[in-house]
Amino acid sequence: MSYRDRVRALLTPHEDRLLKKLSTPQKIQDYLDTLPINFELRGETYMSPRRVIREKTAHCFEGALLAAAALAYHGEKPLLMDFRTIPEDEDHVVALFKRGRYWGALSKTNHAILRYRDPVYASPRELAMSYFHEYLMHDRRKSLRAYSAPYDLRIYRPERWITEEKDLFWLVGALDRARHFPTVSKKNMVALRKANPVEITAMNIVEWKDPRKKGRATSN
Repeated sequence: MSYRDRVRALLTPHEDRLLKKLSTPQKIQDYLDTLPINFELRGETYMSPRRVIREKTAHCFEGALLAAAALAYHGEKPLLMDFRTIPEDEDHVVALFKRGRYWGALSKTNHAILRYRDPVYASPRELAMSYFHEYLMHDRRKSLRAYSAPYDLRIYRPERWITEEKDLFWLVGALDRARHFPTVSKKNMVALRKANPVEITAMNIVEWKDPRKKGRATSN
């Protein structure tokens, strides 16, 4: 049985209907954009796609997993890419896809930055580096330090990550331990220019307000 068929066999009728509709990266991203950000008001979560569909909320990791599940449903590779930052910032995760020879990315974010990428990038590194100048701190530092190789979720049984009811802390750890590549050399670190104030203004534009912070939002 193919991985696609194994995925489909796990789904409820409602889940099947939804993922069937999400037949292109554009449709997947449009659906992700309708989901309110998961601000984890009741504690840290790493929900499976089944739980995201039920709860109708997601943060970046959860959105990337749902996107990967939709891709797998349609016979594409469910690939993730992890971004590592400086300790003061938050990591980010996207789902990858290819059209022909070119790479694109699906992203769940609350900001005007770190968003969807059209499939115009010749390599995973080229795609990853398109996020470099968008990954900013409020003190204007650029904070993206590493990105992972494409992480293929087909190494796991689909029931472990698509329909699991428990939080997927184990998968977060596995992704963090995957091979990562630096975005900038140590020698060039001192040459990084701080972001322009207008870039910080753009970073502060959010779709969903955090009720705990009077309009402020998480970094992703």
